[in-house]
Amino acid sequence: MYDRFDRHIDYLRISVTDRCNLRCVYCMPAEGIQLLRHEDILSFDEIKEVVRIAVEMGVRKIRITGGEPLVRRGITDLVKMIASIPGIEDLSMTTNGVLLDKFANGLRESGLQRINVSLDTLNPVKYEKITRGGTLEDVLRGLKTAKEAGFTPIKINCVLGEMTDEGDALQLKQFGEENNYMVRFIRQMDLATGEFYVVEGGDGGNCRQCNRLRLTSSGVIKPCLFNATGYNVRELGAKEAILLAVDNKPGCGTFNLEEEFFSIGG
Repeated sequence: MYDRFDRHIDYLRISVTDRCNLRCVYCMPAEGIQLLRHEDILSFDEIKEVVRIAVEMGVRKIRITGGEPLVRRGITDLVKMIASIPGIEDLSMTTNGVLLDKFANGLRESGLQRINVSLDTLNPVKYEKITRGGTLEDVLRGLKTAKEAGFTPIKINCVLGEMTDEGDALQLKQFGEENNYMVRFIRQMDLATGEFYVVEGGDGGNCRQCNRLRLTSSGVIKPCLFNATGYNVRELGAKEAILLAVDNKPGCGTFNLEEEFFSIGG
């Protein structure tokens, strides 16, 4: 699929839940959020059908996100369902890593190929403060288990914002080099003001090369993170929603006053 700016759209990011087991200061309010009703969240069968149609239309890369995807009950079953669809060349997940120690082997056996882990500091006190209660050791144990399970490459996503500093970045870079993890630095972004940047060590935030669509946990295909436009697969059907998203994908992101990162999948 090609959009009107001749960008090859072959990547779908899927938010499987709006729930998360952390409350990171740059993502969620301390008191949490108003969660979606169970019936408003796409079922596994619905997600698989959207993916099947998207792959028929040319999507080759799938990333599972949240919220935190590992809090969705039966997540390894969903991974297996998606992995069974012919034509997918790259199946990955972004996770905060807190539950990765419990799920890494099952995810690998179910067909997940790659893992990205969100980690902003190696200082346990600062980590607890950034995540409002998280335990750094849980994430480090998850990374180790994922490596032993055979995931490669394993990428670490570090958000650079008010709570992180150059020391955190340097420590994480060294940690990555010592353990064969790829560390990517992401400047803190703001949907409402339209502040976004190219990811250091990745291609996110580069509008000229953007090849992705997003499926929210409530079933909306979004052509751009920094744009409130979206098309509901339950109302329109997956094929029509995807076609509309591709046809209306903007040349560049602007701002989004209606949604938050935790509900779109980042």
